[in-house]
Amino acid sequence: MTPKHSLPSFLNNIIDDRTYQKWLHRKAAAHVKRDRSRDPSCNISEYKGAIHAAVKESNGNDHYTGEPLAWDQISKYNNEESKRRRHEYKAEFAMLPTVDHIAAGAKKATFCICSWRTNDAKNDLSRDEFYKLCAKVLKHAGYRVERALVNC
Repeated sequence: MTPKHSLPSFLNNIIDDRTYQKWLHRKAAAHVKRDRSRDPSCNISEYKGAIHAAVKESNGNDHYTGEPLAWDQISKYNNEESKRRRHEYKAEFAMLPTVDHIAAGAKKATFCICSWRTNDAKNDLSRDEFYKLCAKVLKHAGYRVERALVNC
């Protein structure tokens, strides 16, 4: 039987379909569990579709930075190794793809794909709040920040 959400072509020769399906299901289930208090009607099937669409749209890259993501790392994080090596180990997974709510309060599931590092930095900020924070950080460090005339 062919899966409903087939492996995006950019992931061919990086991960297999079974690994992708497992990851997609786990991410959808985790987000549904988190979001049920806000929207009791959310469901895994809907979230899988929204996350799969975000994966395809990403073309394998971080939504916020444009950097290539380490798709070969999905499902490889080891909690025991993480406890042992702590920050050093987590840093090796900085480019691990994660699912980010674009608008956490939205009624419809709106996701993008970004690195674990980016998602940690963004935390619970909206997209615009995150952009403003990044601009403040850069300005404080002496950079000049201008908004480009591109689709963000």
